[in-house]
Order: sequence, then C-alpha cells, then structure tokens
Amino acid sequence: MAPNRATLIALTALAPVSWGTTYAVTTEFLPADRPLFTGLIRALPAGLLLLALARVLPRGAWWWKASVLGALNIGAFFPLLFLSAYRLPGGTAAAVGSIAPLCVVGLSVLLLGQRPTGRTLLAGTVAAGGVSLVVLKAAGALDPLGVLAALASIASMSTGTVLTQRWGRPEGVGPLALTGWQLTAGGLLIAPLALLIEGAPPALDAPAVGGYLYLALVNTAVAYWLWFRGIGRLTATQVTFLGPLSPLTAAVVGWAVLGETLTPWQLVGMALAFGATMAGQLAPAPRRKAFERGEPERSVPRHREATDCRPSVAAPCE
Repeated sequence: MAPNRATLIALTALAPVSWGTTYAVTTEFLPADRPLFTGLIRALPAGLLLLALARVLPRGAWWWKASVLGALNIGAFFPLLFLSAYRLPGGTAAAVGSIAPLCVVGLSVLLLGQRPTGRTLLAGTVAAGGVSLVVLKAAGALDPLGVLAALASIASMSTGTVLTQRWGRPEGVGPLALTGWQLTAGGLLIAPLALLIEGAPPALDAPAVGGYLYLALVNTAVAYWLWFRGIGRLTATQVTFLGPLSPLTAAVVGWAVLGETLTPWQLVGMALAFGATMAGQLAPAPRRKAFERGEPERSVPRHREATDCRPSVAAPCE
C-alpha cells in the first residue's frame, strides 16, 4: 500500500472512529428522546460553519444533487440513527450497522457497475460477524421501531455513499464545500420536522451543551469532511469497510470510560472485524478523473473512462 494512500485511508478512518463515540455521548450527556432535535443540532451548525469557510454555493444541477445527498447522508440518516440509539441497546444498533459494507457492495453493482470479488463478500461477512461478537449481548425483546430505524439508517447512508461516489463533485469544488452543502441541506430538512414533532427545544445543562458542541464540530464538521474527502479518492467499498471501526470504537469507549467489560469472545470479534476492515482496503486504488483534478474534460481519453473503477460522471458535473 503506497504511503500516500495509507495516509488517506488513515485520515478517512478517523471519521468512523469519531462516530463510535456518538452512542456514549448521546446516552450520557444529551436530553432523552429527542432524535430530531439532536440530529438538527448536529447537522445545521456544522453545515453553516463549513459553508462560511468554503464560501462556495452549488450551481446548476448541483442544487438538487446536494439536496438529495444531504437528505440521504444527513437529513434521514441522523434522525434514524438517534432514534435507534434511543430505542435499542448500543450493541444491537451497532450490529445492525455492521451490514453496511455488504449493502454498499450491492448498491455499487447497481449504480456504479462495480462487480464484487469473492474476497470483498467474504470480508463483509466476516466484518458483520466480528462486530456481532463484539456488541451483541443477551437482552429482552428488541424494539421493532428501533430495529426498523437502524436498518433504514444503514440503507440511507449506504445509498448516499454510493451516489456521492457516482456523482463526484463539480470542477473546482473541494470536499469542504460538498460537505457543507450536504450538512446544511440535511439540517434544513430536519428543522421543520423537529419543530412539528418534538416541539420547542429542551432546556440544556452544561454537559448537554458540551455534548452538542462535540457532536457538531468534531463528530460532524471534521469527521464528515474527512469522510467525503475519502469517498472522492477511494472506492465506495473501501470507504464503507472502514465502517466497522465505529462499533469497535464504541466497545473500546464502553470498556475504557463507562466501565464495561470485554469477554474473550468480544476480543475475538474485534480481531475479526479489524482484519476484515484491513482486507477491505486491499482493492486497487481508483484512478481519479480529470474533473476531480480540475483538468478539462477533453483531457480524459475515452478508453480510460471505460476502464475506470467508477462510471463516467463528467456530464452531470455542471
């Protein structure tokens, strides 16, 4: 693995590592049963901050593309994620989320024309099994709404990840602006729903304010910028195979901070999931398109577009 590619993967991996702290922050510091308000506070301030830093607005078709990506990656994903976190044990929600690599592999076949290898399917299955060993614990009957919310959140984020790869980004627009567009669009989508369904914002104490600041700045603004930056330079499968790092981080945080214990089977599961994550990074690095480098479209030979790991997306990039 080339050093620059290894660095890119490591930086992208910081996003799911950060997201692995979400469950602990939500349950320990934030007001209970406010998934829409929590999603709103996590998304909109971070999006407006990145827009102010990037100072670039969408143009042409990118108004609706950014809205679609914002709805999938943020507007639907955040409330569903927090709803599942409030209604399910953290381990169960994480176990459901571990199917994301297989979901992205299937969507990549449909939307990107990428044919999965046997190694990819095996790694995805091992990752899901390893995460399940880490996080699943004996519990009572599961909440059906929580399970549906967890499944829907994975479907939403997986679709958004693949579409982000398919559409790329407009010429001259960096990942900072693209992230800001999506967070802002998603936050604006959540805002009226939060007001109509949950009512006025709850009273916040100091720990809740600190928790929301952490979620908005570190867990969202920085983490999603790294995530979408990685999507633009790695394959969708490579990126999503970093996802198991999130529940693994949650397990480590539970052990180190919340006083939870790790059994031998959990340690085996962590080793399996981490090994599958590393195996998912062994695919050949994708060749970046001319529009991602800021070069004119005519500089891309037709044969290169035909053999690229992703379908040509030059036309939609207005």
